[in-house]
Amino acid sequence: MTNAVATMEQQVREVLEELRPALQMDGGDVELIGVDGGVVTVRLLGACGGCPMATMTLVGFVEERLKQRVPEVREVVSA
Repeated sequence: MTNAVATMEQQVREVLEELRPALQMDGGDVELIGVDGGVVTVRLLGACGGCPMATMTLVGFVEERLKQRVPEVREVVSA
């Protein structure tokens, strides 16, 4: 893993840690599966995993925040 990839992955992890309490308040959570280029793969857990609003949470909350804080992120996909 190159330093740039490691740094980007660390930045993604930090942002996810900041988002985690908001997800946990609703009985959910998020797990980082991997970062490949500008694509971040996550798994929504708990209540978020089966929620009908999961796509909105993924794109409107997780992806939006990651793109704001880590400009190299192009897309967030669910595992």
